Amino acid sequence: MKLYCLSGHPTLPCNVLKFKSTTIMLDCGLDMTSTLNFLPLPLVQSPRLSNLPGWSLKDGNAFLDKTELIDLSTVDVILISNYHCMMALPYITEHTGFTGTVYATEPTVQIGRLLMEELVNFIERVPKAQSASLWKNKDIQRLLPSPLKDAVEVSTWRTCYTMQEVNSALSKIQLVGYSQKIELFGAVQVTPLSSGYALGSSNWIIQSHYEKVSYVSGSSLLTTHPQLTVRNGGNVLVPCYPSGVIYDLLECLYQYIDSAGLSSVPLYFISPVANSSLEFSQIFAEWLCHNKQSKVYLPEPPFPHAELIQTNKLKHYPSIHGDFSNDFRQPCVVFTGHPSLRFGDVVHFMELWGKSSLNTVIFTEPDFSYLEALAPYQPLAMKCIYCPIDTRLNFIQVSKLLKEVQPLHVVCPEQYTQPPPAQSHRMDLMIDCQPPAMSYRRAEVLALPFKRRYEKIEIMPELADSLVPMEIKPGISLATVSAVLHTKDNKHLLQPPPRPAQPTSGKKRKRVSDEVPDCKVLKPLLSGSIPVEQFVQTLEKHGFSDIKVEDTAKGHIVLLQEAETLIQIEEDSTHIICDNDEMLRVRLRDLVLKFLQKF
Repeated sequence: MKLYCLSGHPTLPCNVLKFKSTTIMLDCGLDMTSTLNFLPLPLVQSPRLSNLPGWSLKDGNAFLDKTELIDLSTVDVILISNYHCMMALPYITEHTGFTGTVYATEPTVQIGRLLMEELVNFIERVPKAQSASLWKNKDIQRLLPSPLKDAVEVSTWRTCYTMQEVNSALSKIQLVGYSQKIELFGAVQVTPLSSGYALGSSNWIIQSHYEKVSYVSGSSLLTTHPQLTVRNGGNVLVPCYPSGVIYDLLECLYQYIDSAGLSSVPLYFISPVANSSLEFSQIFAEWLCHNKQSKVYLPEPPFPHAELIQTNKLKHYPSIHGDFSNDFRQPCVVFTGHPSLRFGDVVHFMELWGKSSLNTVIFTEPDFSYLEALAPYQPLAMKCIYCPIDTRLNFIQVSKLLKEVQPLHVVCPEQYTQPPPAQSHRMDLMIDCQPPAMSYRRAEVLALPFKRRYEKIEIMPELADSLVPMEIKPGISLATVSAVLHTKDNKHLLQPPPRPAQPTSGKKRKRVSDEVPDCKVLKPLLSGSIPVEQFVQTLEKHGFSDIKVEDTAKGHIVLLQEAETLIQIEEDSTHIICDNDEMLRVRLRDLVLKFLQKF
């Protein structure tokens, strides 16, 4: 069993597992933290941003995934755990020769479509007055700053996918439900289980008859996400994704504003997919926690933003143009993307509100460095609050879970096996388990210590009826079987041996499919042990004399000096050694067989 790591981001994984005869990709997350090395893409041309230096000299990671480790056209199946971990799917399904199947739950697919649609919309609507191609020259690449210069195969970078590619990729997904068992070529069975992290998010169980692998992706034990306190001196900007934590933010933030007597402050949700996102959150009630599900039967909407929309306290718009321009009033709270502050409507609001200390920007997404995100907008007068809302399991919960489950082996990203570089003394910020976890890093192939020892074989009823077990020890019976092993789609079946073919008249030529394997007559199997003293007495009764017995590390040696013959008796074998006297060997063999059972 081998694990190929194609992603360097622990919360946006892309791993390939070779298990038995199947090749399974576990998630295909798109690490977008590398966009922090680039300047923002404003919707309206910004003189200030245009005059900034074109290079950022900060260190960063190359953002090209290592795919040369494995030929992605050989991947049989892709298992998606949540909608954040499928953003690279169009690159795989549309550009690598992948012909397999993708499995995901319905909310994962629908919300993943919204995230992709928003990303495509943000990129495509930005004016592209200039284009550059000199960076593709390798001589020029050496002059680029380190985040770009150190990237692997810069010339293979791709532009953002299109909606046509998104739709084509999503058409290859097969929808699954929680606890649904899916057979993969008869070799392994995969089952999605609720992970509690997001709508439709899953952990996956991958198992054969004798091996079991649990793939734990983003998981949460929370049923209500943490509440957030907003101190509002003017306008509040919340860079966010169009689905997920935003539903809880809308609920918690409005409760705070209402209790503070500020219910007249409007909430704006701006995204090309804002309307669809809010609707989807209400129709996937069966995928929510029990508290949210119970509201559906009252009947009440699971999330309160439906009521906020009806009372005009929450308004949603596809962009800052059109109706938003007419309805916009301040002070207000705006939810919009992208959390990286590099593209989307958030760029406009950062330019609009950044010069006033009355305004506040609140960062809730934990995967982006807020200091790097703010770098192109400095100097900045608006207040910045970093309040990462991460509902995934923490290290204490993971360590407790591992103690309860007690897996034979634990495999995790290298980042989780050591404290963060900036907090090297925090030993509690790493996975603590016994035996110690095996770690992997990006572009690494890990050989997992799983050894296949057994394989399940079914036996046909008529063949089972013909077996006659014999007891060789108290409580242990054995039976010999002569059969044909039939293997198809990784399933094995023992069938009765074919009957000898009857001779046919004429010279009709047999088809290949008519030919049956020859079944040779097998020698009987032997079991039991030879008591040395009784065996010597038996030899003497049959006329053998001058017998000596020697003990060895493996058993005994019976020496017939007169006959110049040696009999080696060991735990699992008996050897008769005599000099060119076949009759004597057969005679001694028959005496040995009297002490053994045949079956």
